[in-house]
Amino acid sequence: MSVILRNQPDQRFAPDRMRRTVLEMAFAGSTVHIACAFSIIELLTVLYRNHLRYPGNDPRAEGRDYLVLSKGHGVMAQYACMLELGWLDYSQIEGYFKDGSDLKGLSDSRVVGLEVTSGSLGHGFSVGVGIALGLKRKGRDQKVYAIVGDGELNEGPIWEGALVAAHHQIDNLMVMVDKNGFQAMGPTDDVLALGDLSAKFSSFGFETLEADGHDEAAVDAAIRQLWATGTNKPKALIATTVKGKGVPFMEANNLWHYTRLDPQSFAEAISALDRTGGTQ
Repeated sequence: MSVILRNQPDQRFAPDRMRRTVLEMAFAGSTVHIACAFSIIELLTVLYRNHLRYPGNDPRAEGRDYLVLSKGHGVMAQYACMLELGWLDYSQIEGYFKDGSDLKGLSDSRVVGLEVTSGSLGHGFSVGVGIALGLKRKGRDQKVYAIVGDGELNEGPIWEGALVAAHHQIDNLMVMVDKNGFQAMGPTDDVLALGDLSAKFSSFGFETLEADGHDEAAVDAAIRQLWATGTNKPKALIATTVKGKGVPFMEANNLWHYTRLDPQSFAEAISALDRTGGTQ
């Protein structure tokens, strides 16, 4: 794993390497939400590599696109992207969640590169709706992407925001649903069944597509197709994912929502990534 490699544009955002960064952060800080970060790695990979615009690689650039991580507890995946971009250095990864660290366990807008403070689920999406509406009214061509968890869709503010987005024809907004089938307390369908998410978002006035959230080509194609529709509707991408993707003993194992790594499980997780090319 090499900082030089990260800084070469054609080599950045390798998903297995970013998962390794997440593991290193979680182990260093003895923190949770590893599996929650793993399920959105490919979504972030595609967005940062192919779609998000940061003029001059400046996370504060006035003309930037906006990534709103409403699913704020998945923030380690975004930190891994920020390391790839050079917005964070490796000392910050090693110091994650320790005394004096600026990096929190939830998205915090005081960290340059994070657009919202989120983690109180359901609210980040509405902030993204407001940002997109403001940009649209200013006549700007910037886009706003909001990543939400499927369990987060239990929250009423999500659907209030969706109604506002459709009513005001906020066509520069795309919500990306991390449909991994779990939330903190169990399977999403057991806690509060969501039904057909594509049909739901379509009924709320969104252009909607589904994709395998771990197939980078499929995610990229879906994003491009949604922007190419030419309608005045907001967009929704329903991405089917696996919670804990990349480390077999974490995959679809909801214990890893809150379980911390110990030396043995850390070594086993790193070894699992190494077997799939995670050191590249």
